[in-house]
Amino acid sequence: MIIRTKHEEGWGPCYSFKVRALGIDYGQRRIGLALSDATGLLARPWKTVRREGTLAQTVAALAREVASLRDEDDGLAVVVVGWPRRLSGQANEQTRAVEAFVEQLRAAVALPVVLEDERLTSWEAEHVLAARERDWRKRKPLLDAMSAAVILQTYLDGRPRPYTKEDSPS
Repeated sequence: MIIRTKHEEGWGPCYSFKVRALGIDYGQRRIGLALSDATGLLARPWKTVRREGTLAQTVAALAREVASLRDEDDGLAVVVVGWPRRLSGQANEQTRAVEAFVEQLRAAVALPVVLEDERLTSWEAEHVLAARERDWRKRKPLLDAMSAAVILQTYLDGRPRPYTKEDSPS
């Protein structure tokens, strides 16, 4: 598939086959996962996994998930991890834990692993879920995956969009 994208030097072809992305909301007890569609435009909640064992065991389990997704037909181009910060932008208690996780995950997978600001994503995820389901007990198990989807969608929305030949300027 050939798509045209805007580069610093002008419009040119960009060959893109694997554009799907994995979003991760890394928590102390649970890890929310989200996937983008094959076009890399829309994020959706995928699943929530319990954190069990050591950091190395958690990284190994997620590295297996990444490898499995990468080997699927739609592939996987990037892993996006929520980066917790205070509203002021300063680090909080969870920031260092996420940074240690990302450091080990980068060493364990053969894909880019990027950090994406996750400020207010839990609030936004709760708001989206509350619009669909009034009972908080039914929303709670979905919250981590939805938070991962919000993180991933923020990342996807911030990327330059590919254009088809018909969309590119003359």
